[in-house]
Amino acid sequence: MSVLTRLRQIVQEVASAADLESALEICAERIRDTMKTEVCSIYLLDSNTQRYVLRATEGLNKDAIGKVSLSPTEGIVGQVGTRSEPINLEDASTHPAFLYLKSTGEERYHAFLGVPIIHQRKVFGVLVVQQRDVRRFDESEEAFMVTISAQLAGVIAHAEATGSINPDKNVSGEQSGRPARHFTGVVGSPGVAIGEVRVVSLTADLGSVPDKDVEDIDAELETLDQAIAAVREEISEIAEALATRLRTEEQALFQVYLRMLDDNALVSEIRERIKLGNWAQGALRDVIQSHVREFSMMEDAYLRERAADIRDLGRRVLNCLQEGASGKQQEYPANTILVADELSPAMFGLVPEEQLAGMISISGSGTSHAAILARSMGIPTIMGVVDLPHTRIEGRHVIVDGYSGRVFVDPKDDLLSAYGDILKEELAIAAGLDKLKELPAETTDGHSMPLWVNTGLTADVERSLERGAEGIGLYRTEIPFMIRDFFPSEHEQIETYRRQLELFAPRTVTMRTLDIGGDKALPYFPIEEENPFLGWRGIRVTLDHPEIFLVQVRAMMRASEGLNNLRIMLPMVTSVHEVEAALAQIDQAYRELCEEGFDIRKPPVGIMIEVPAAVYQIGRFASLIDFISVGSNDLTQYLLAVDRNNPRVAGLYASYHPSVLHALQHIAQEAQRVNKQVSICGEMASDPGGALLLMAMGYDVLSMNSNNLPKVKLAIRSISYKDSLALLERVMRMSDTAEIHAALRAALQERGLTQLTRPDLPGEKV
Repeated sequence: MSVLTRLRQIVQEVASAADLESALEICAERIRDTMKTEVCSIYLLDSNTQRYVLRATEGLNKDAIGKVSLSPTEGIVGQVGTRSEPINLEDASTHPAFLYLKSTGEERYHAFLGVPIIHQRKVFGVLVVQQRDVRRFDESEEAFMVTISAQLAGVIAHAEATGSINPDKNVSGEQSGRPARHFTGVVGSPGVAIGEVRVVSLTADLGSVPDKDVEDIDAELETLDQAIAAVREEISEIAEALATRLRTEEQALFQVYLRMLDDNALVSEIRERIKLGNWAQGALRDVIQSHVREFSMMEDAYLRERAADIRDLGRRVLNCLQEGASGKQQEYPANTILVADELSPAMFGLVPEEQLAGMISISGSGTSHAAILARSMGIPTIMGVVDLPHTRIEGRHVIVDGYSGRVFVDPKDDLLSAYGDILKEELAIAAGLDKLKELPAETTDGHSMPLWVNTGLTADVERSLERGAEGIGLYRTEIPFMIRDFFPSEHEQIETYRRQLELFAPRTVTMRTLDIGGDKALPYFPIEEENPFLGWRGIRVTLDHPEIFLVQVRAMMRASEGLNNLRIMLPMVTSVHEVEAALAQIDQAYRELCEEGFDIRKPPVGIMIEVPAAVYQIGRFASLIDFISVGSNDLTQYLLAVDRNNPRVAGLYASYHPSVLHALQHIAQEAQRVNKQVSICGEMASDPGGALLLMAMGYDVLSMNSNNLPKVKLAIRSISYKDSLALLERVMRMSDTAEIHAALRAALQERGLTQLTRPDLPGEKV
């Protein structure tokens, strides 16, 4: 068996272990056998004591497990962890850092190889192999250990997150003062929420099914039996319908499925898990995933292929279970925290607005489309909480800290009290900001700064008007497309657009043409690409599909009849050719409508600057367009080469990176040179400090989510334009993002605007 195959088997066995202790035991045993060495031991860092504790061993005295520990400054194990690199010694006893641990019995062993277990830059432990011989482990052995430790790191990180890596008692057996368990993600929408978790899963996705405790075991068993019977009938009907069109060996596949359904072992396992208290969907998930892992590890190719059959069968049963559950009314508590593997726009409507307190997404980032919607609706949201065991927290109480990006599970009274005080303070601040509605966004020395809003739903418009918005800088037309099961007709689009235009008339409404691709997918028009942000998206899609583009711009112009407050904006523009092609189609739609007798004024057309290529072509675009708008979220992503939906690199996404600020200033200066109005509709404009910089750069309009508009207005009304220019000059000389953040925070605090900066949060050192 190849080393790669063996490695895959070890990883699968470890991942499917019932608990952390079992996973560590399996890992130590399999590594020792694979490397044909005499000792394999695993030390994990206890976050309470900050000591490396022996948690598993094959070869040393097992009585030492949980009792032996080393500080980061003790022994070779401590050095491996401190240096975060492997140490390979032919005779460990001669090393200056060698520390003899009497109870382990390791005095018999000389050769030593220790590698750190690291996950997202954090050292979780040390993996060690030892031998009696005086020898140095070779490069292939060291490479194997480094590889297996990287795989093991994810399992241990998850265990640390769920609390099983550090038991409630420390090494000496005393109770440890464990801090509240927390998980870290990326801020999607600021604010604080306290409530009860409700997990939502994707249709027929076994991996996203949560655990749920059930009281009526018999009812759940009956639900399973009904689903099994429904799938059996469905497969039999398919087999019968295709009997004359399939070869005998192809027909046999359906018989395999039916035999698996009739297999007492498979169904009995699911029933036994239900009897232990889990609902049918969770029990099905555990059994199917366990069998899939077992078959995937088999050496026989034919048997490995059966894993796909079991997975498919599991999805069919799950689909029936979910269809049966969909008819039951889901109950949501007063303060619901919605949790999903991946938040989608459709999920926003699952919970009544007055009951939805906060949201958590396992994937995604602070600038994903779901996060933008959450900010628009004012719902505290955290994205990319990759270590949160979301399938295991249904019904648990949590705190969503939308300022620091932390989720506290089962928080203690002191945390609940502290965050409760922050919630009360937020409500008081919001009440004070409401008084600004009728006041102009004007600096102390008379410089006017128009504040517009970004919208996507009719409710956004109503909130925006309540907060004193002067126009719509970005209406995301893709949202009405995303909440349907098919492309909306021209008439349906007219109705949707007309409501936006009427509610805001005579104020300007800027409608972006359909912008799908990247992180915005339509369920009925899937775009499958390995690198979607550099692929088929935005204007590229609609130019390739004029039947979609023409219908949309016709609907926009018809909706504006008699109102004449429409502007059309083209997304993801990279070349003059794209603009010319889009303008030709807009002209065609306008001519057609005029010929059909509609009394329509041709709307202004502008472009979004979202990619670096467009930054340096503003002069060439100028003769073709009427206005310019900067999409700073995507522009930042492309300038920094950071996928804004990837939580692993979310920390590298920095709106205030010096290169981003210089690009934004260049755009404003170029727009002024060619005498074109320039606005910005990225999330940077929603930040009070960022708004001051953009105003000083010369942007004509700032467009933001409606919830932040009062805060931005207060910041603008509290500073002179002259002082904003001085702040910009100072910031543009800085070379560090953290330094820029500190300067903006200090500028706001100097003007008595501490309430516009992030509040002091409890548990910052947790």
